[in-house]
Amino acid sequence: MIRTAWVTDSTAYLDDELQNHPDLYTIPLTVLLDGEEFSDGIDLTPNQLFERLKHLKNPPMTSQPSVGAFHSLYERLAKDYDQIITVLISGKLSGTVSSSEQAAKLVDIPVTTFDSHILTYPMSALLKKGMELLAAGHSVESVIEELELIRDTNETYVLVGSLEQLHRGGRMSGLQFFLGSMLNVKPIISIVEGALEVKEKVRGEKKAKEKILDYFRLSYEKYQFKEVYILYGLHEEHAEEWQAELKEQFPQVRIICCPLGAVIGVHAGENTLGISWFNGLK
Repeated sequence: MIRTAWVTDSTAYLDDELQNHPDLYTIPLTVLLDGEEFSDGIDLTPNQLFERLKHLKNPPMTSQPSVGAFHSLYERLAKDYDQIITVLISGKLSGTVSSSEQAAKLVDIPVTTFDSHILTYPMSALLKKGMELLAAGHSVESVIEELELIRDTNETYVLVGSLEQLHRGGRMSGLQFFLGSMLNVKPIISIVEGALEVKEKVRGEKKAKEKILDYFRLSYEKYQFKEVYILYGLHEEHAEEWQAELKEQFPQVRIICCPLGAVIGVHAGENTLGISWFNGLK
């Protein structure tokens, strides 16, 4: 029997099933705060991050795992496994995919790197689906083909919690930040083919959430998907409020709340709230 190791990065949200999976390994991204390096999910929690952000002298930064870190992990896994499947954060949001692909060329064990085009629990959902398909006897090639089909049906909409952090991190111009702050404009950010795009600009958070609910309703009526993921920065109670609203209107849909984690929180802010689903994941 072919032994398969699964690898993901620290932006994935690992529920109990994934945390207890004997063949899953996680490689951390790095958060840089005023010259100090922290390994995401290991020595920096979201709570600690957001407290530190209030007192930083310089904009926070993040960096992907090095080629060497992947190479070291893959060499170690080669002793116990026959192949590796790696599911990672969007290559347009991080260089993590590139690091894995470069490391794969340096080891003897076959490594398949899959760009999820997404992050946190939606990425974990693809990881779970891949594990399910492989366990059912599908080849690695057919697993990747199926994951690509599902991946490309994703819809994600995010209300960024801090325009200031986007501005400080160089992801929003001074004028955009000023106008957004003054006019209470809430940009609805979508993830399209793995990249961030402004879907729409709405005045006020309430109207923005109503607009996102319209997107959700239209897709659900068409595709009848089974689960949806509510993503949040730090305040779980905000996610749970939205979860309750959705449950009331869509009782047949499984609604999962999950934190974005420290790396994503660096850029998005503690009040970030988003929603994601796969129209093709039945």
